[in-house]
Amino acid sequence: MNPIIRNILAAVAGILLGMLVNGGLIMISSSVIPPPEGVDLTTAEGLQNAMKLMEPKHFIMPFLAHALGSLTGGFVAAYLAVNQKMILALLIGFLFMIGGIMMIMQLPSPLWFNVLDLVGAYFPMAWLGARLAGAK
Repeated sequence: MNPIIRNILAAVAGILLGMLVNGGLIMISSSVIPPPEGVDLTTAEGLQNAMKLMEPKHFIMPFLAHALGSLTGGFVAAYLAVNQKMILALLIGFLFMIGGIMMIMQLPSPLWFNVLDLVGAYFPMAWLGARLAGAK
């Protein structure tokens, strides 16, 4: 297979699998750490209203979803790529970071979480995923 096509497919696979991990963790998060009483997390409006009631423990699962989604995406892209493994993994981290920035703009969350999420979840985890896949 042409290396360029394989690298493109590796990036697409990394994005898709990273999104599945991210979305899956977000979907189960309320069963792992229950939201505050009387909070509706099924709508954007309910989620915005709930932010003032959220404690630090409620941000663990979103952070893990973002970090593990980036880790998985970076790993898969680097593992499947022919060359430019680290660049492809960091591209996945960049794309996930854009998604994180969009969420910050749509959903006001505490500053400490925004900083932790943007600094710790995307590029570092995509880099780690690439390293775990053997990229240098």
